[in-house]
Parts: sequence; C-alpha cells; structure tokens
Amino acid sequence: MSDPTPDLENLVTREARLDDLPVLISIFAADTLGGHGDTTSDEAYDDYRDAFEAIKASASNTLYVAELDDIIVGTFQTTYIRTLTGRGGASLTIEAVQTHPDWRGRGIGARMIETAIDEARIEGCRLVQLMSNAAREDAHRFYERLGFRQSHLGFKMKLHGA
Repeated sequence: MSDPTPDLENLVTREARLDDLPVLISIFAADTLGGHGDTTSDEAYDDYRDAFEAIKASASNTLYVAELDDIIVGTFQTTYIRTLTGRGGASLTIEAVQTHPDWRGRGIGARMIETAIDEARIEGCRLVQLMSNAAREDAHRFYERLGFRQSHLGFKMKLHGA
C-alpha cells in the first residue's frame, strides 16, 4: 500500500510508452464498474498492444500516464476533434480516466484532468468534454467539483464483441 499523503509535487504526467502497457492493462482490469471486459490474460495482450500502437500513431490521440516517484498511479487519453459546429472550433475529449485503486482519493485524478484542460487551452480548444458511466456517481461528483456540467445525454450502441 502506498503513502496516504503523497507529495503531488513529484507527480509527472507524460505520454505513455509501450513498456507501460502491462501496468495500464492491470489498472483497467481492476475496474469492475466500467464493464469494459478488460483482462490481464496473456491472450488479450496483442489486442491492447495493437490499440496502443494505433493511439500512438494518431495525430489526434494521446495516451498519458501519471507517475509518482516512478510508479504509474493513473492514466487518461485525450482526443482532439474539429467540427464545423461552433464556427469550426476544436474540442478535446478526455477518455479512459483511471487512477490506480491504491491511489484514489489523493488528488491524482484532479491533476490528470487539470493537465488535459491545460493542454486544451494551449491548443485553443473551445470545449473540453468527457463521458462517464451512468453508474459512476462518485466520478460524477468529482467531475462537477472540477467544473464540468452535465449538458447532454449520451447514447451508445455496442457492436463487435459486445
């Protein structure tokens, strides 16, 4: 178990590397509420690696890790979208926000979101958005504390492998 009051001055947010993948997979697999079916099974590794490589190759997507004293304690992904609405404005979508279960409630998630928002400002985005599973009531309160407001109703349709 980790120190209950980490010094977040040492928290580093950086782009994820392929060698981070096993830790990231374990963080996602520990999330039973999300219902994504993530697993640490060796037979799934190639799927994760292929997704990592596609994200890395995309000019619009970035996968990040939050590291505290060389320990990966969280992750998130950002995607830039430019649309014709809003006079052709760009927006940043934050996706797959996860803090390692042993490190939750210590300000790491807030720092990751702040990093994404700062990135959006630098890039001149007009909007930062994210989606959160309807069952994640604690996460909803967290995002509201950070200034997000629920403004739209989301819809999904599961296709392949659902």
